[in-house]
Amino acid sequence: MSPAFRRRLQNVVPQVSAAVRPVLIKSADELVALMKRLCPVEDGDLRDSIGWAWGDAPRGAVVIDKLSGRGRGRDRIVIYAGNATAYYARWVEFGTRKSKAHPFFFPAYRALKRRIRSRISRATRKALREIGSG
Repeated sequence: MSPAFRRRLQNVVPQVSAAVRPVLIKSADELVALMKRLCPVEDGDLRDSIGWAWGDAPRGAVVIDKLSGRGRGRDRIVIYAGNATAYYARWVEFGTRKSKAHPFFFPAYRALKRRIRSRISRATRKALREIGSG
């Protein structure tokens, strides 16, 4: 392996990561917005608890999904719902013996999954093409 090729190869992960980061943010925002629209609202605590964070979810939250770019998982966004006030997020999504389910997490995820994955793939391919041509 030539030294020039090694230098280029070492730059692949940071460059792809930098290209995918804005796509992950856009996708997480879109997913959270749809989940909030689908969420049943009584007092708004559950709707207000839905969000995303880099890395790990806040304490007490239920992790709904993880969005990550290609690579070793350095850039990972966690979609979550629930907190100390809205501890019942899981019960609303899946129901209990006494109340029926009102799903809002997974219908939103299923509706946007293909779009999010293609967005990440396009950003990754574009970054790799730029690295290859540079």
